[in-house]
Amino acid sequence: MTAAPFPTSILHAEALGIIAEVAGRNRLDSESLALGRTHGRVLAQDVIAPMPLPPFDNSAMDGFAYRHADLTDGPTRLRLSGEQFAGTAEPGSLAAGECWRITTGAPLPAGADSVVIKERVDVDGDCVHVPAGEMAGANVRRAGEDVREGDRVLQAGQVLTPARVSLAASLGISSLAVSRRPTVAVFTSGDELVEPGLPLSPGQIHDSNRELLMGLLRAEGLEPTAWPRLPDDARQVEIALRDAACAFDVVLTCGAVSAGEKDHIPAVVERFGDVHFWKVLMKPGMPALLGSIDQARILALPGNPVSVLATWLTLGRALVDGLQGRTEPRPIWKARLVAPIDKRHPRREFIRATVVFDDAGHLSAMPSSATGSHRLRVAADSDALIVVPEAEQALPVGAVVEVLPYR
Repeated sequence: MTAAPFPTSILHAEALGIIAEVAGRNRLDSESLALGRTHGRVLAQDVIAPMPLPPFDNSAMDGFAYRHADLTDGPTRLRLSGEQFAGTAEPGSLAAGECWRITTGAPLPAGADSVVIKERVDVDGDCVHVPAGEMAGANVRRAGEDVREGDRVLQAGQVLTPARVSLAASLGISSLAVSRRPTVAVFTSGDELVEPGLPLSPGQIHDSNRELLMGLLRAEGLEPTAWPRLPDDARQVEIALRDAACAFDVVLTCGAVSAGEKDHIPAVVERFGDVHFWKVLMKPGMPALLGSIDQARILALPGNPVSVLATWLTLGRALVDGLQGRTEPRPIWKARLVAPIDKRHPRREFIRATVVFDDAGHLSAMPSSATGSHRLRVAADSDALIVVPEAEQALPVGAVVEVLPYR
């Protein structure tokens, strides 16, 4: 496949638009899973309620079911003539002047319209004394008050939270159609990289990016496969990427994506597939590349660990979300700066920060003063990225900024 010439650097928002378009064209298929296996997955089809919730009128409290029309202006004496427990439905109905003992969740007996809680009554044999002031319909859950039959209760593109899965279970649904999770191959690159635990020779460093990427992917519920390190050799890079592209939905690399003599990934993607963008006007992470080879989307991230973090959180998650058809946006918080930011470049910047709630309940963000994208210690000590839009600008203490949490 012949690729178009590399485009010039694009804005971060343009990169997100391209990611959405590419992912939309390559949406993953769906699969039907048992309810217990759908937690955290993206729903692929709307869910229409096959029944109402609650399915029948029932008691919200332990007490006594009665007809509100039987009450007088003062205390009322009712005859205890039956009982109704959760899980059963006794035949019969209340007659005038009667009440039934009832437990929480039990169906309301025919003729009853209200429940008085047991703590408010006096019971004398088969007589129940109800105090004045009880409200009509009190402590009754009406059939369909939560969900009506035919309601669309869940929408395709939503992430299945525990509460959403529980809602499906309450409707008697045992399985759901969810988007298949993308398979992901992870490569780190560079002759200088050495596995943790092995001794270093002069000029070598331990490979930290593999654990960073594997952890970030697993935090999304994915099961990435770590491939051997890519050496600084064009032919071996070509063989490895093409092999992975035949078997995985996403090939994620870090390093070898800039413009140096050993940065072979852009040329390989251009030769054997398509380059959708290369170089994004963001800091850190400008050399990021999105491409396609065979069935795989290739997302090549820079090699510095903070760049890996920023590009994954802002570009990588958008790619896997789009492939799964996720429609819910990731959370963006608003926080007040507790230290100023002076940005003297035109790119969108993502600054490591620590966010806390102050005594007044406001979210505050402390930006890191470290600027090097190699400084992993600062990333380890932070929990979010402050988003500073394009253009040079000075943000004073107290300015409200967007904050992108790591989790």
